Amino acid sequence: MRSVMIARHAHRQSSARFPSTMPTILIIEDQSEIRGITAVLLRREGYIVEEARSGEEALTFLRHSDRDPCLILVDLMMPVLGDWDVVDALRDEDRILALPVVVLSAAHPKVAPPGIAAFVRKPIDFDLLLGLVRRYCGPGAGG
Repeated sequence: MRSVMIARHAHRQSSARFPSTMPTILIIEDQSEIRGITAVLLRREGYIVEEARSGEEALTFLRHSDRDPCLILVDLMMPVLGDWDVVDALRDEDRILALPVVVLSAAHPKVAPPGIAAFVRKPIDFDLLLGLVRRYCGPGAGG
């Protein structure tokens, strides 16, 4: 319960307080507990974290933000834009096309579409995830 409360507090943290040169990670996850805990861990490592509850929310953020994330973490099992639909929608945006996407899912795909940087199974191995984050974003301000 404490981790959920920490995640809710951390979500209120505004990325506007941080310099635009700090690495930003976008988490697209409909389950608030998973999204929140992942965000807290990444923030503790010194990354700016933007959170989206759906593919549509993520696309809105990406289309209107003046800062591109260094990495997008996306869950496959979401309502509306589920399965690979959210990944396909991200790839349809020219500005977003080059951004690395790491898929987080309990289901293992038979064939992943091209352009996926990595696949991380749930429950998430956070050491593995942090290694991928550092690979694509460099060290955070805390690391």
